[in-house]
Amino acid sequence: MLDHLNPAMADFVGRMEMAFISTADADGECDSTLRCGPAGFLHVVDSRTVVYPEYRGNGVMASLGNIMENPHVGMLMVDFTEDLIGLHVNGRARIAPLSEFAELAGGDRKVERWVVVEVQEAYVHCRKHIPRMVPVDRVRDWGTDDVRRKGGDFFGVKADRMSSAES
Repeated sequence: MLDHLNPAMADFVGRMEMAFISTADADGECDSTLRCGPAGFLHVVDSRTVVYPEYRGNGVMASLGNIMENPHVGMLMVDFTEDLIGLHVNGRARIAPLSEFAELAGGDRKVERWVVVEVQEAYVHCRKHIPRMVPVDRVRDWGTDDVRRKGGDFFGVKADRMSSAES
């Protein structure tokens, strides 16, 4: 375990297309979410700093809300396609305005703000049970407000609430 990213770890972070982000609120209630983007959307600023963009999402604000109450975060990045290995990065996060890392956005107008993670721990995730997966090209509706294309009420929560309210 290191308290920073070594060059191999920094390279790994830079080629990831997804990261699982874990946060907790002031009471320790946990949340885990997925952040995705093209390779390079996670930025290693230096050996102790990782920055990732926040886009308009589902409006729940669980991750950002938790970070505002409790800065401790865990990131898990897994290479499911080539090396079948993962990297844990734990640290303290803060929310930064778009202007602080504007050059990293590369003109992407969908970036609303940044999450800056100060690395406190970095260590390997064993490959023993990581499945090999093959990426498949697909059309992504980045930044859409169309409920259906965003996944809408896929699990029927809104419908359940509406029927409960009518009862």
